Amino acid sequence: MEMDPGKVNSKEINTGTEKSRASSEGGSLKESPNLDFVLDIPLEISVELGRAKMLISDLLQLGQGSVIELNKLAGEPVEIFVNQKLIARGEVVVVNDKFGIKMTDILSPMERVKQLGS
Repeated sequence: MEMDPGKVNSKEINTGTEKSRASSEGGSLKESPNLDFVLDIPLEISVELGRAKMLISDLLQLGQGSVIELNKLAGEPVEIFVNQKLIARGEVVVVNDKFGIKMTDILSPMERVKQLGS
């Protein structure tokens, strides 16, 4: 079956993540790059509530029930890192008696790419 390059069939629309269907319909459109191999790469995700600096002598005096004052205020967004690179900010939530993070601000793709170089 010959495909007219001026006409687009709804079955041929490619979202950028799925393979082109043209090959299964006899067309000549190229397949999207297959990036499935990167989907199984493990990443380390961490969330930073805040930071504190203290002297070793103060650290040694900490015990059960001690409180460490962080540099962020209660209710301030927490920072979400993937492999030590900031990718988003969010707020702490409780789901089924477990803590979670609701993402409220995700860095743009361009900002995330800039983070890779630093």
